Amino acid sequence: MPATCSACGARPAALRRPKTGHALCRACFLAAFEEETHQAIVAGRLFQPGETVAIGASGGKDSTVLAHLLQLLNQRHGYGLRLLLLSVDEGIAGYRDASLAAVRRHQRRSGLPLRVVSYRQLYGWSMDRIARHLGPHNNCTFCGVFRRQALDRGALLMGADKIATGHNADDVAETVLMNFLRGDVGRLRRGAGAGPAGGEGAVPRCKPLRHAYEKEIVLYAYFQGLDYFSTECVYAPQAYRGYARALLKELEAARPSAVADLGHSGERLSLRSDLRMPARGTCQRCGYVASQPLCKACVLLEGLDRGLPKLGIGKHRRLRDKLRDGQPLTQEERRRLGAPDEEEPPEEQEPRGEPGTDEEPWGRQELRGPRDLDF
Repeated sequence: MPATCSACGARPAALRRPKTGHALCRACFLAAFEEETHQAIVAGRLFQPGETVAIGASGGKDSTVLAHLLQLLNQRHGYGLRLLLLSVDEGIAGYRDASLAAVRRHQRRSGLPLRVVSYRQLYGWSMDRIARHLGPHNNCTFCGVFRRQALDRGALLMGADKIATGHNADDVAETVLMNFLRGDVGRLRRGAGAGPAGGEGAVPRCKPLRHAYEKEIVLYAYFQGLDYFSTECVYAPQAYRGYARALLKELEAARPSAVADLGHSGERLSLRSDLRMPARGTCQRCGYVASQPLCKACVLLEGLDRGLPKLGIGKHRRLRDKLRDGQPLTQEERRRLGAPDEEEPPEEQEPRGEPGTDEEPWGRQELRGPRDLDF
């Protein structure tokens, strides 16, 4: 005989929650998931009435569920928010095209305004072109840095007060694991994103789904019939995060609460009070937030533009100083920095959309990249 819902006691259970182990029917699970998200927003003081919130929309399950929930809870509880969808086109053929199509389908159903910014518009490079120069490794380093800035630049141009991202409890736990394994004290000190919106970028960020398990987000999307894109990025298998994810799955299999426990550990971690941290300043070239004279995006772009894509990756300070002082590099040094054996033929320019559409979201206003966009 099927189990009965432990919440209402009237309907047969449709699932056993991965997070708590409770057997719930469809209606009780949806109600519990929505109420928990609302409580996370209220307890974390994530939003203030009247704010404009840009939802980072990738077309995947997390951002699709987040957009659906924020629109639902904004109406139900009167948050007083103006919600927008903000997408980034990294220039990954096939993968990003299909995911942006899912974003546009959601936009048509929800009626939320949508804006799309692209790497080519902002940086003059697409991820596919970067990967051809760089090879199979470190692509996620470039994409992560460029994507964070692209979201900030898009949000600023849209007039957003905050950016809401779909990071879930599994993402937070993976990040805590990675920061431990890499000894990244700066990110460990910043914690796991709890509390009021903040972050290291130009626009404050928040994670309303940071306590939601990935499996439960999938179940919520399924029960609500949400349309999302689920194919993994073609460059993701080479990412370091994949190893942290595999370790987390093993820990979760042995102890389901490991996901939440790691997130709470990231929140409560304390470091020595006398530990010196890099001072937060601005990039001398583009004005973006940086702890060095140049922000990471400008360093990576410098390497790409010089034909030395690995210049901004790893411990190449001596070679960077050598270039800064105008000294020529040896052939071996150039090879270490990823210089190609022969020059790549020029790439065709990306076709631009019609003014005012999501392909050309700012109409006649120029969407400038990090070389000349002053914050």
